Amino acid sequence: MGKWARRWRGRGGAGSRRFVRVLPVAMIVIGVVFDLLTPPVFTAVPIFAAAPLIAAPFFGTWATIRVGAAALLAVAGIRIGTGALTGAVPFIEMLTVLTVSVQAVVINRVVLRGNERLASARIIAETAMRAVLPVPPERIGGLQVAARYEAAQADEFVGGDLFAAAETPYGVRLVLGDVRGKGLEAVGTVAVVIGAFREAAEQEKSLEGVARRLDRALERESARRSDPEAAEGFVTAVLAEIPPGARMVRMVNRGHPDPLLLYGDGAVEALTPSEPALPLGMDLGVRADRADEWGMPAGGTLLFFTDGLSEARDADGVFYDPAERLRGRLFPGPEELLSALADDVRLHTGGESTDDMALLAVARQAKGQPDRRRTVKIVKRDTTLRD
Repeated sequence: MGKWARRWRGRGGAGSRRFVRVLPVAMIVIGVVFDLLTPPVFTAVPIFAAAPLIAAPFFGTWATIRVGAAALLAVAGIRIGTGALTGAVPFIEMLTVLTVSVQAVVINRVVLRGNERLASARIIAETAMRAVLPVPPERIGGLQVAARYEAAQADEFVGGDLFAAAETPYGVRLVLGDVRGKGLEAVGTVAVVIGAFREAAEQEKSLEGVARRLDRALERESARRSDPEAAEGFVTAVLAEIPPGARMVRMVNRGHPDPLLLYGDGAVEALTPSEPALPLGMDLGVRADRADEWGMPAGGTLLFFTDGLSEARDADGVFYDPAERLRGRLFPGPEELLSALADDVRLHTGGESTDDMALLAVARQAKGQPDRRRTVKIVKRDTTLRD
C-alpha cells in the first residue's frame, strides 16, 4: 500500500462512517427522483428495497425498521400521487419492499447477536490476558522496571506477546517473548509460559535451567492439544538475569530479536547472542543453551522488544530501526523511554501497525544520578537535546 493510500485510509475512516449513515436515506431520495422523472414502464422498487438492506448491517433494529417503513411509504406516496395505488403492479411493488424490509430486520438481528458474542469473547480474552500478563512493579531488586503491551488494533488486547519480571534468590530474572499465533490459543500459551517462568525462576540455579523448564512446559502443552496446528506452536523469547549487586546481565536468546543496551551517554549496543538458538517449544536436541554475559553499567538501560517494533514499516516499506532511532537520546527513566518509543513507532507507521508489540525496559540508576535527566522526544532525526 502506498503512502497516499495509507493517508487516505486514515483520513477516510470518519468520512466512510458518515457516508454509510446517510446512504439509506439517499437511496430513498434517489428512488423517488428516478420514479418521478422516468416513464411509468420503469420502476424504482429495487432502489427502495436496497435502502433497508444497506441499513441492516450498520444501523440498530429500530433504525432499520424506520428505513424500511420510509421506503414503503415512499412507494405508496408515489403511487397515490400518480393515481395508481390500486392494481396488481402497485401491490407487488409494495409487497416486494415490505418483504425485503422484513428480511433486513432479520439480518440486522443476526448481525447484532454476532457482534454481542464477539464483544463478549473479546472482553473475556482481554480479562484473561490482563490476568496472565500483569504489569511488573516499578522497582524490582533495586532496578527500575517498565513494561508495555501495544496492540496492533486500538480496541483489541488479545495477542501472543508476553513479559514477566521476578526477584529471585539468583537476582532479577526477566522474560519477554512472542507466541506463534493470536487469539485465545495464544493467550493460553502465554499463560503456560508465564506460569512456568515464575516457578522456574525461583527454583532453577541457572538461566539455562529456566529455559529448559520452559521448553518442557511447552512440550507438555503441545502434547495436550489435539489440534495439529496448535501443537506445532513455538515461542521466541529472551531470558535475562541480573545477579544481586552485579553490574552485568546474563541472557539466553531463543530466536528472538536482539535486546538493546542503552548507555548513560546515549550510546546503544545490540546484545547479539554468541550462538543462534531455536525458539522455545522447538527443542530438537541440536545444542544445549549457553548464557551470554554483558556488562550493565550504572545509568544503563536494557530494552527488550518483540518484532512488532523491529518489523514495523512506514508507508515506503522501510523497517523501524530502534537502535538507530534511540542512539544519542537520553530519558528520565524506563517508563519515559517506552512512552517515547511507542509514540515514535506510531509516527513511523502512520498508525497502521499490523502486529502487536511488547516492550520491557530495565534501568540501573547511577549513583548521584538525578531523578530526571535530559530527554528528547523521538520524532525527527535532527531533534536536539533539551532540558
